[in-house]
Amino acid sequence: MRIAVVGTGGIGGPYGASLAAAGADVTFVARGAHLAAIRENGLRVEGDRGETHIRPAQATDDIAAIGIVDFVLFCVKLWDVEAVGAQFGALLGPETAVIPLQNGVDAAERLIPLLGPEAVMGGTAFVTGNIAAPGLIRQTGTYQRMTFGELDGRISERGRRLRDLCEAAGFEGVLSTDIRVPIWEKFLLLVPLSGLNALTRVPLGKWRDDPDLLALYEAALRETVAVGEAEGVRLPSDSGEKVKVMMWSMPPYHMTSMGNDLLRGNRLELPWFAGKVVELGRRHGIPTPVNSFIYAALKPHITGTPS
Repeated sequence: MRIAVVGTGGIGGPYGASLAAAGADVTFVARGAHLAAIRENGLRVEGDRGETHIRPAQATDDIAAIGIVDFVLFCVKLWDVEAVGAQFGALLGPETAVIPLQNGVDAAERLIPLLGPEAVMGGTAFVTGNIAAPGLIRQTGTYQRMTFGELDGRISERGRRLRDLCEAAGFEGVLSTDIRVPIWEKFLLLVPLSGLNALTRVPLGKWRDDPDLLALYEAALRETVAVGEAEGVRLPSDSGEKVKVMMWSMPPYHMTSMGNDLLRGNRLELPWFAGKVVELGRRHGIPTPVNSFIYAALKPHITGTPS
């Protein structure tokens, strides 16, 4: 089975390394020093789940040179969805599935005009890591799960194949008949978590023990649930409570990707996180004061550290 991992960072790296270790034909798409290090020394993933070292590793920055694949695990940042997705023509055969694993809720709908509805599945990632050094991904937490499904809800053969491959690779692959629900459940987890992390610039354990900051988190979560329900997503009635339980189960040293990006002076995915909640709140007439505050407070950093 041929797989292209487009974006070999904290999401694509662990998935791709696990799949390659299980025997899949994986090509990693990366850039710059990270690409050079992978080509020279392979891709190493280390952390709470142990260490996986894929050496040699197939790696490139030329998407078209990869050829037709069975699956594209699409893991670039949200601002690059259209620009990178437009390069996927050479990867697509009649059964190829492009699975966006970004953290927002609209990546699949943004890809359909570029690739057609048949090529795009929905997906969401439950894995945390970051590029600690060129060629090295540091994974946080022992959890690793990928949820995916056809956008029309049918159970497809390609979905079954990917589910089975994930299981063979040692992590959970969940084939969903209503992929919008897990995508939004991940969004419920991420939006308030990333917002508080970026606002405070400290790890999870530092702010969740503060009752004032925890109250902000809970309000941001309630707003996100409300706009999801207004969008017609069939969220279970206990979704918010389950997300809070998950948040409390995470290690106290956890940093979100947006928190790390802020500290490094990098561009932020803020418009697709708190900004998306604000946008949908306006569309449906739902007040979102906390997410509006988070969006406004972090807005000067959207393109990186202000000069």
